Amino acid sequence: MTEKDYNDCVTQYADNVYRFIVKNLRHEEDAKDIVQTAFEKLWRNREQITNEKSKSYLFTIAYHQMIDHIRKNKRITLQEEFKQDVKIDIQHNRFSKESIASALSRLNEIQKSLIMLKDYEGYSYDEIGEIMQLNPSQVKVYLHRARLALRNYIVKPENIL
Repeated sequence: MTEKDYNDCVTQYADNVYRFIVKNLRHEEDAKDIVQTAFEKLWRNREQITNEKSKSYLFTIAYHQMIDHIRKNKRITLQEEFKQDVKIDIQHNRFSKESIASALSRLNEIQKSLIMLKDYEGYSYDEIGEIMQLNPSQVKVYLHRARLALRNYIVKPENIL
């Protein structure tokens, strides 16, 4: 990968990677740090990466950085979570953004990432498999289970209004 290819990659994919990470983390500064780290690793390894694989490599690195960040923060905030009441007061109708965000927050990291990559970003099963190091059938199965979990949470009577 040449310097020009790297700059083209930054121009072409920076917003997509940032959007994917910030929707999962819901923290802009942490998302910016993760995206920057991903691009740094891409730059350091640019000689081993072909231009065709740069997108997949970039999303894979960003995904793994995000998982590491989530795990680190879970260790820090685990005691706080136990103290909080698990009830969520949703004041909007069942189709509101808050309801969907609440449902997404109940998914594990893999399920949430699959939903974000497929339904929000529009990636194919093969691309998602490369990013998350899963085969296409695993992607389909895990995505199906994630969607079922979302549906089951959203249609509960206490979550509708």
